[in-house]
Amino acid sequence: MLVESMEDMRQIYENSPFNNFLGIKLEEFEEGSVVYSLKVTPAHLNVNQGLHGGVYFSILDSVMGATIRTVIKQPIVTVNVTINYFAPVKNGETMIARANVIQHGKSIMTAEGIIEDSNGQLLAKATGTFKRIRNR
Repeated sequence: MLVESMEDMRQIYENSPFNNFLGIKLEEFEEGSVVYSLKVTPAHLNVNQGLHGGVYFSILDSVMGATIRTVIKQPIVTVNVTINYFAPVKNGETMIARANVIQHGKSIMTAEGIIEDSNGQLLAKATGTFKRIRNR
């Protein structure tokens, strides 16, 4: 597959329709280091008025996938994600997500992602497995 420049990849993630729909903002984008933020709105809340688990998943999946892609410079798909939720997030709070690659194989990569609040409190942690998409 065509190896994309970092700027081309940055544009892909800055213009992601899904991330933009959720309100995920790209804060940092370098090889091996991607940081996202999200200011929680009422649309992100569950029936208990806390952040819906699907929002935690979405930002973690996105930040881990983007981080891996900055390293391998090829598209990937998610194979599996395991999340631990540690603390709730409420309306109006901002969360920050970051990831690092912990295993890089020929076709399978693994990353770890975390979400913290603006004070550095750990809110959630995930491990994700991703597969490189190859030309057919």
